[in-house]
Amino acid sequence: VKELANLSLVSSACDVVSAAYASTKESHPYLRSVCDAAEKGVQSVTEATASCVQPVLATLEPHVAAASVYASKGLEKLGEKLPLLQKPVEQVLSDTKELVSSRVADVKDAVSS
Repeated sequence: VKELANLSLVSSACDVVSAAYASTKESHPYLRSVCDAAEKGVQSVTEATASCVQPVLATLEPHVAAASVYASKGLEKLGEKLPLLQKPVEQVLSDTKELVSSRVADVKDAVSS
């Protein structure tokens, strides 16, 4: 999970979503109260679940470690095949806009000639 979160695309996407969430929460008082209640509920459930799940996780730890190794190798291969995962969201969007603009210009040129 840490490796996935450290990918530039994932990390910057989380930052964008977090900023949008914070901005929306601050600008809409009704949503703020709903969001605050939801956050408290999630925190309570997380705390309650953590204490119950801890013994099970201790038992499953060798299996989780093995799965983690495979997941890490899979992420490495995915990163090699999809280099855009190493770019922040802003750059991916900018590159996509440039590509679309270029293609549209090519189509316009083809149609006009």
